[in-house]
Amino acid sequence: MELSARVVDITTLDTDAIVNAANEALAPGGGVCGAIHRAAGPELARACAATGRCPTGEARITPGFRLPAKYVIHAVGPVWHGGGENEAELLASAYRSAMRLADQHALSSIAFPAISTGIYGYPLGQATKIAVSAVQGAVAQGSGVQRVVFACFSPEVERVYREAGVGA
Repeated sequence: MELSARVVDITTLDTDAIVNAANEALAPGGGVCGAIHRAAGPELARACAATGRCPTGEARITPGFRLPAKYVIHAVGPVWHGGGENEAELLASAYRSAMRLADQHALSSIAFPAISTGIYGYPLGQATKIAVSAVQGAVAQGSGVQRVVFACFSPEVERVYREAGVGA
């Protein structure tokens, strides 16, 4: 399995799926969520509205519409409240849920942003360790995903993934 981190616009990746750091309403938002919705076109917002809500720690899948990726997996990470409100388990669950959906749709490649580290305020170092561990755990349990890209929005984020053991 190939696990990499690189500074890249996730909306340009030609993976089977890209993951959206979504909100529970699956509504277009800011940050990576807004960028994905803009790149995919208005069909994505309509598909999300038809899908309904998604609880924190879970994920839903829609077509990618105008994106190079065939699918968008919308994973809802937690808002950071200091670590005492089950945030770590909810974040790990969001990554595991995304990997399960990839397997259920027989996808071989997926790209993740740093879920919950933007406006949701999750500390980047902690979130990165959880992300890498959850993805590696899914692979160890038999996931068919062959390539995982952690799409980093800056060199600093890429450095933190490298420190967590993810290669180029």
